[in-house]
Amino acid sequence: MSNHDPAHTIIVVDDDPDAREILADILSVQGYQLAFAASSQELFAQLPTLYPDLVLLDVMLPGIDGYTICEQLRRDPRTEAVPIIMITALDDRDSRLRGLAAGADEFLTKPVDGLELRTRVQTVTRLNRYRLLLQEREQREAQARTMAEQAHRQTLELTEAYDMTLLGWSSALDLRDKETEGHSQRVTAMAVGLAQRLGIEGEALIHLRRGAMLHDIGKLGVPDAILHKPGPLTDEEWVVMRRHPELALAMLRPIQFLAPALDIPYCHHEKWDGSGYPRGLGGDAIPLSARIFALVDVWDALTNDRPYRTAWDYARAAAHLRAERGRHFDPDLVEPFLSLVLQLGDSQEAEGNGTARGYVHASLPAAGPDRARSLREQASASTREQA
Repeated sequence: MSNHDPAHTIIVVDDDPDAREILADILSVQGYQLAFAASSQELFAQLPTLYPDLVLLDVMLPGIDGYTICEQLRRDPRTEAVPIIMITALDDRDSRLRGLAAGADEFLTKPVDGLELRTRVQTVTRLNRYRLLLQEREQREAQARTMAEQAHRQTLELTEAYDMTLLGWSSALDLRDKETEGHSQRVTAMAVGLAQRLGIEGEALIHLRRGAMLHDIGKLGVPDAILHKPGPLTDEEWVVMRRHPELALAMLRPIQFLAPALDIPYCHHEKWDGSGYPRGLGGDAIPLSARIFALVDVWDALTNDRPYRTAWDYARAAAHLRAERGRHFDPDLVEPFLSLVLQLGDSQEAEGNGTARGYVHASLPAAGPDRARSLREQASASTREQA
């Protein structure tokens, strides 16, 4: 039983019928598939339909000699990597070097020793088989990389399309309520900035951003007569208004990719002391992203003009946030947020935007390392629970 691959095809190129017969006798017992050509014309006529694993090439041929044929095979994309063993009666150093320079892999001298020929053929075809296997594996890996890159690119494109849709929704909400135009973009930017300062990153930050953009999506279910009422709401109207977090939950929960972003639309009206709505959550039971957003949302409302009052300056708004530590707001988040606001205000003043109204230039502490680590762990746990 032979130990070579019986599927190997060998083409023998020799103008001597006796030589072809001798080679056939030596190789046929090994089970190789053999083809024959007496000249370069016969060889190249067979190549379009024949895919040899090895070429046994005589040097002395009529017309084009074996060296030239070898060079032509090496220039042909179909045969450039096919092993070639040159066989010749010439037994000199120059002939061997010329054959190797033309692209031959091995060089045998006539008369050919049967055992040596079978050994050389077996070695060359085995190495060629390994080369082909390696080439196939590299091609598969390249295809897998290409598919992975395409999938990644499609995911990015889909994610971008999702986010553009969310941006459109948030813009539509702002346009519906002229009093708060631009509110969604401002609070989203500040919420992301505070989250980054607290060490939140990756998917948790992405979900926080999406939740901030859609924080008031539930107000689409609030009648215009209540949403745009110029005066105070009645108790009955407040009941309707306070349903908007639950409406947001009902609207967004069926959308799978938004499920991890629900914390803000559903919980941003909860308060640290448990007096908020819709569920009366308190303390760390309120998702971290919602605690962050509660600060940002109130700050934006206080520091922007409304029909019923002018915007508060930094000092007054900051005093309100500090007064609500431990009641409305997470006490560990207020100072990091105010520090962020100061930083943003300094940047805007440097750019000449004139939007840093009355900002106090002072250094305010961020959350301590242990609390910051705890906040990051809460953000990570919230993301896992929603996934």
